[in-house]
Amino acid sequence: MAIIAIVIESYRISSEVSMPSLSKKVVAFFVILWIVQKKVLPLQIVMNEHKIINDPVFGFIKIRRGLLYDIVQHPLFQRLNRIVQLGLASVVYPGARHTRFQHSLGALHLMSEAVKSLTEKGIYIFDSEAEAVQAAILMHDIGHGPFSHVLENTLMHGISHEDISLLMMEQINNDLKGQLNLAISIFKDEYPNKIFHQLISSQLDMDRLDYLRRDSFYTGVTEGNIGSARIIKMLNVADDRLVVEAKGIYSVENYLTTRRLMYWQVYLHKTTVGYEKILVNALNRAKQLVKEGHEVFASPALAYFLRNDVDGEWFATHDEALAMYAELDDSDIWSALKVWRHHADKILATLATDLVDRRLFKVEVTEEPPTEEHLSEIRQQIAQKMGISLEDTRHMMSLTEIGKDMYNPDDDSIGILYKDGTVKDIAEASEILNVQLLSKKIRKYYLCYQRV
Repeated sequence: MAIIAIVIESYRISSEVSMPSLSKKVVAFFVILWIVQKKVLPLQIVMNEHKIINDPVFGFIKIRRGLLYDIVQHPLFQRLNRIVQLGLASVVYPGARHTRFQHSLGALHLMSEAVKSLTEKGIYIFDSEAEAVQAAILMHDIGHGPFSHVLENTLMHGISHEDISLLMMEQINNDLKGQLNLAISIFKDEYPNKIFHQLISSQLDMDRLDYLRRDSFYTGVTEGNIGSARIIKMLNVADDRLVVEAKGIYSVENYLTTRRLMYWQVYLHKTTVGYEKILVNALNRAKQLVKEGHEVFASPALAYFLRNDVDGEWFATHDEALAMYAELDDSDIWSALKVWRHHADKILATLATDLVDRRLFKVEVTEEPPTEEHLSEIRQQIAQKMGISLEDTRHMMSLTEIGKDMYNPDDDSIGILYKDGTVKDIAEASEILNVQLLSKKIRKYYLCYQRV
């Protein structure tokens, strides 16, 4: 307001001396410049306080200069530009090539909208809490490896991407001289006010609200679109927990059914799962060959994980492990696969060619595990056609049991708030949802194997 008053006054003075319109603007500009130089008011008040990014899903996303923008600019966050959000789903949905970087910015946008909505309803949120919860959601996926979830238990084991996210947050916190202490406390669910952690990780968090909208948009699966804006506007707090006002119950019902559809139609599409298993088998074969002393092309970062048996304890005792992991992205894997097509090892060369040239595994999805006779028949066919041993056929096939429930009432359930102050679980409040079906853990068996 002080600046506006000074600028108006400068216009008034210039008007009194009959200056041309352009000259008046010049006078006003130099008045502001003098204010900044004399440090009467800080520069950030005069300059634009936000960076604006045009997002195809949510439109213009504002990133406040300062802590949030410093996180976005950090090399560990910029790395997310080189990691696709949906792994290898583009084999089925060619448009699904969006990145973890885009998803993180979208989650930040939704978090800022959620904080604004709660504040407008009288929920007092300190500025430091608002900034911290936005910083936490911005970095929640920073620890993902190449192709997101695909390689989480292949290049290493015993440590999750959430664990690595925390390690990277702590590194960024050191670089930013402790500005992320509160954000890390919220991320670890150590902060007393639990609604902030629920906004980051719960049945109805900003992470899920963004990825369902974003993945639906980029895959073209329009049935997956959800009313995230409506849900956020209906958020409230009751008994120190996040709830949804009763007016938003239909949006929540749509969200739960949409999530079920997206999992089985997109995330666990049989062709995508089969393609991912080729990649997993290729990397396992490469690791085996390296351990046997064979030469296998890889970038320095990928070679580190092919050579070593990396787990949580390894990360804790080897300082270079996190730096090597931070160097890994999708390009390391693709560049290696292109070279592996010409490797002397027939198995590695076949798997790499399958991936690069889109030669898909055959996939059988059943509700019961396949019989041993059926598996033995497939092994015999692969061994005979490829000229490899029965033991080595394990690299050319995969059997995976996948179980998924879309809603768990016992795990941070979704509460519906009524006008009289009572709160009911969505399972009880909904008149149309078959919550028993949504809560049931559906199990399917994916048998994937080389076509011969």
